[in-house]
Amino acid sequence: MSDLQKEVSELERKSATAARLFDIRRIIGGLFVVYGVIVTIAGLSPSDADLKKAEGVHINLWTGLAMLALGLFFLVWMKLRPAEAPAAPEAEPEREPGSDAG
Repeated sequence: MSDLQKEVSELERKSATAARLFDIRRIIGGLFVVYGVIVTIAGLSPSDADLKKAEGVHINLWTGLAMLALGLFFLVWMKLRPAEAPAAPEAEPEREPGSDAG
């Protein structure tokens, strides 16, 4: 394998890694999981004033669990269908000098 082919394959591998690293599903899923954990913990022991405000519904608990579920959905989706690096554009064939093809 020539040096050029090795360099191209290395760049393709780095591009695929970058595409997976900056996948928006990872960011959204991670944030929803973190905030879901925080809100769920806050909803485990609500104050009487919070319960009265929410008419007896443990709104933080249910919202936190929903956020956790959504975040886990995004992370599982990312794991099952990983992002692929964009395909390299095809090189245009070279034209002979002096030919008017336009």
